[in-house]
Amino acid sequence: MRQASVTRTTKETEISVSLDLDGTGKGDIETGIGFFDHMLDQLSRHGMIDLTVRAKGDLHIDMHHTVEDTGIALGQAIAQALGDMAGITRYADVLLPMDETLTRAAIDVSGRPFLVFKVDIPKAKIGDFDTELVEEFFRAITMNAGITLHVETLYGTNSHHIVESSFKALARALRQALEIDPRRAGAVPSTKGQLGG
Repeated sequence: MRQASVTRTTKETEISVSLDLDGTGKGDIETGIGFFDHMLDQLSRHGMIDLTVRAKGDLHIDMHHTVEDTGIALGQAIAQALGDMAGITRYADVLLPMDETLTRAAIDVSGRPFLVFKVDIPKAKIGDFDTELVEEFFRAITMNAGITLHVETLYGTNSHHIVESSFKALARALRQALEIDPRRAGAVPSTKGQLGG
């Protein structure tokens, strides 16, 4: 069973994440940040990951710590659930259209974290959500899940569509890359015989 639970407690946040990589896309998200909850629900729904998130953070300061620490805990949970990554497809890419916006995501679930993030978001805020936190979240999840991720918005003008297409593109790429490939017969998808370095 590819499931995991992670709890992260600091002086700034209390985060708990539980997930099932082989779920049906059921999300139960409460971070205190409405737009962020909506994006995490997209990640769950389109990634076919059952995901429960509870986050309490110092929102009286700003949203930064809550968003980043949620990404850290979520990334750690993904890595924990994957274990030695035996049998996974490993690579995936997707082009995700959302109205006038087109976003590309390419992923390598390799155990070697790296993020290329070429997403220009026209507005500084969507509602009260600081859009600069989108890259912070993507960096946190990437570094802690141990994945290489390239995300690029090829074109788009609506900030909400640009951000949402980025989350959905990540979700769809993750879904494909994390799927068990029956032709691998449980083998690690690397000529090294292991992933992670």
